[in-house]
Amino acid sequence: MKFSEIKSDQWESLRPYLDTCLLPLTGLSGAETPAQTTEELVRLQTVMDRVEAPYKGRVVTYPALHYMFVDGRFAERVEALCASIKAGGFRFVILATANAAIGGMTFANADLLLTETMAGEGQATVARAIDALWHSPQPPQSPPQSPPQP
Repeated sequence: MKFSEIKSDQWESLRPYLDTCLLPLTGLSGAETPAQTTEELVRLQTVMDRVEAPYKGRVVTYPALHYMFVDGRFAERVEALCASIKAGGFRFVILATANAAIGGMTFANADLLLTETMAGEGQATVARAIDALWHSPQPPQSPPQSPPQP
């Protein structure tokens, strides 16, 4: 399910069932040609297809983080983003990427890094990883914080 398919008045009632966020990471530098950019997005979608359709009733796909930037703080920014997503009400964050450099990174605030290699091993491999994630002991989740009222 895409984030845009959830109406604001539905979120509270759906939140118990939609506990997992899929966050796509493209890893573009900006130096790619249009054809290369298209190729990267197609590769990423192939990875995402292993999660989106089979787990539509539990996973919400968020907008992709497309650019890595050159300041060397990509992993730090992804970590902060994962923490924010969890603070917003998701219990799990699955990162999806077809970029080998991102696939070699570690993200402590993400619960699963789904790479092109893993997706290429087949749906059964992805299903085992997601099943293990959902059945692993998790620390109690704090309720989401409401924004301060003016």
